[in-house]
Amino acid sequence: MPRKAFTSDKLPPPAGPFSQAIDGGALLFLSGQVGQDPATGKLVSGGVAAETEQLLDNIATVLAAAGKTMDDVVRAGVFLADMADFAVMNAVYERRFATPYPARTCVQAAALPLGARVEIDVVAR
Repeated sequence: MPRKAFTSDKLPPPAGPFSQAIDGGALLFLSGQVGQDPATGKLVSGGVAAETEQLLDNIATVLAAAGKTMDDVVRAGVFLADMADFAVMNAVYERRFATPYPARTCVQAAALPLGARVEIDVVAR
């Protein structure tokens, strides 16, 4: 069975050889998103909270292109440039997802695309 990609023309195209989302059968796998402003293609200003809000908007946009919502997310992977930003990211994350929350990992990364402070990838059902 060929892979099916989902993209949204409401977001900038990926900056590399990857899809915004791939249908994996029972699961939908979304590539990581950073707080990239769809209008400018640049990282939003305002720090970790603003970046997290924007990247979750971007995730919701890709999910919508596949006929899904944030309620369909079953797993999230969070990458932070600095673990000191965990509480700020987590406060935004908690507002944007409903209970029961998706399973999640969170790790510190040496560097993220566009100099972002946070990146999140998700898996949806």
